Amino acid sequence: MRILITGGAGFLGSHLADRLIADSHDVICMDNLFTGTKRNIAHLVDNPRFEFIRHDVIDSFKVEVDQIYNLACPASPVHYQHNAIKTIKTSVMGAINCLGLAKRVNARVFQASTSEVYGDPDIHPQPESYWGSVNPIGMRSCYDEGKRCAETLFFDYHRQNGVDIRVVRIFNTYGPRMSPEDGRVVSNFIVQALKGEDITVYGDGSQTRSFCYFSDLIEGFVSLMEQESIVGPVNIGNPGEFTMLELAEKVVALTGTRSKIVHHELPSDDPKQRRPDISLAKKALGWEPTVPLEEGLKTTIAYFKEYLGG
Repeated sequence: MRILITGGAGFLGSHLADRLIADSHDVICMDNLFTGTKRNIAHLVDNPRFEFIRHDVIDSFKVEVDQIYNLACPASPVHYQHNAIKTIKTSVMGAINCLGLAKRVNARVFQASTSEVYGDPDIHPQPESYWGSVNPIGMRSCYDEGKRCAETLFFDYHRQNGVDIRVVRIFNTYGPRMSPEDGRVVSNFIVQALKGEDITVYGDGSQTRSFCYFSDLIEGFVSLMEQESIVGPVNIGNPGEFTMLELAEKVVALTGTRSKIVHHELPSDDPKQRRPDISLAKKALGWEPTVPLEEGLKTTIAYFKEYLGG
């Protein structure tokens, strides 16, 4: 097939491109390189199955494709709060443009949604049936509400126009090709540890997250796109739950750093807990993660060591 990936030069988009090309598909990678980087796709540039287009999904585009994966949007607070209006435009207008294209060319279209649609949850772990507890006017709302609106658009295009959609809600994901400056907790802790800097834990470190290795996540993406029974939304993430303090301690142990763990004030609207209920993914897709956190951290640490020249 001929497949478009918006945000294809990003952390996840570039790994998805690798997977689809390995499966003998032709991939068009579209990215405006705001958070994506040519470094992530440099190894694909000479591949005859790969094509790169520098373009912003906010602006309309036309390509002939069989499938669309919409991954375009800054995904870390540092980046999506840098230009909040641009972030929500990317989520909403990007979704409209991808859906419009899918309608025109009769393509199946995938939306990379997020566990942030659940906000600071009242239900734990979070099933897809939970509607969430989201602040619509906070510092994180440009991302949270942008992704919620994108889901609405996907399902309205599906109901009203018969567009063939698939929607995944991504829980915290990590691995090689994350940006050292993206502000997400795994990359933050590893980079601070490798530089010998203090490791900053927000609040008392008791808030929890679940960490899914990128290869498991990509397998979930492809599994959903290749089946016919459900459109989603489907939680894709690792149900293993760790406190921020536990994660920091694991990074300290695996890097052998002398860095100290220090505590800073908790950011506003930071969820206290996050863990996916993956019952639907197990039942409908036969999917569940296989890479343990410690194993994934080791390869991620090795990547950042090379990236930082250590």
